[in-house]
Amino acid sequence: MSAYRWKSFEENEDRPSKPRRYGVTEMRSPDYSLFNHNVLQDIFESMGEYVDGLKFSGGSHSLMPKSLLKEVIDMAHHHDVYVSTGDWAEHTIPKGPSAFKDFVEECKQMGFDTIELNVGSLGIPEETLLRFVRLIKSGGMKAKPHFEVKIKESDIPRGPYRAFGAYIPPSAPRSSEFVEDVDLLIRRAERCLEAGADMIMIDADDLSKHADNMRADLIAKIIGRLGIEKTMFEASNQRTSEWFIKQYGPNVNLFIDHSDVVDVECLRGRNLGRNHASVLGSSYFLF
Repeated sequence: MSAYRWKSFEENEDRPSKPRRYGVTEMRSPDYSLFNHNVLQDIFESMGEYVDGLKFSGGSHSLMPKSLLKEVIDMAHHHDVYVSTGDWAEHTIPKGPSAFKDFVEECKQMGFDTIELNVGSLGIPEETLLRFVRLIKSGGMKAKPHFEVKIKESDIPRGPYRAFGAYIPPSAPRSSEFVEDVDLLIRRAERCLEAGADMIMIDADDLSKHADNMRADLIAKIIGRLGIEKTMFEASNQRTSEWFIKQYGPNVNLFIDHSDVVDVECLRGRNLGRNHASVLGSSYFLF
């Protein structure tokens, strides 16, 4: 039975067809099963219409033979699914100034569509981050900076212009203390968008990890300043996905686990049943 019988996208006039600029569902790869070619094939064949992007999690793609990685990327493209590197760019930093440019070129050759920049893990000055965004765009790919609501205290500029990405001298004392600063997050995200970033990923930690403890005030502020089309929120489970869709409608962009794809699409739709087992391949339930 085809998954498409559960829903016609015409039922919701606001739900665009792929490639979508909003209402995007990015799926976390089942990293421990990536070497099983049939697993992702089952997901794409049964739910491909509901998946906009595939993100390699935990640097899992770095452990794969390049030939298999290329097969996975080509398979995703066959189903109109873009492919993101996930958190891996930070591993280029210790290799020298030209390493990131080489990384961008390698990602392009392999067929990646999006390079994600985890701002917290990179630990680089803001101007370097903006340069990385421009390098990705000049390489013909999409840039997605990834922000957390908590920032190292020593990374927060002092003075009246602290929320505008002010320069921090390298000699400033470093601190391992984290503080919450959503205004600085927003301003840095705005500068990334001005530099050409395509979307901003917002981490679930301290913001949207648990459905019964959502930071609705901060989420509203982020969406209000950056726009719903330019933000993607990590939804740790189906309940947090449900919260986002109830609050912001089907057009909110979500990064979810591969096991939540059908439930999230049903939440985006109207009056749909909850028993989806018959539409999925058997290997899906081995996860």
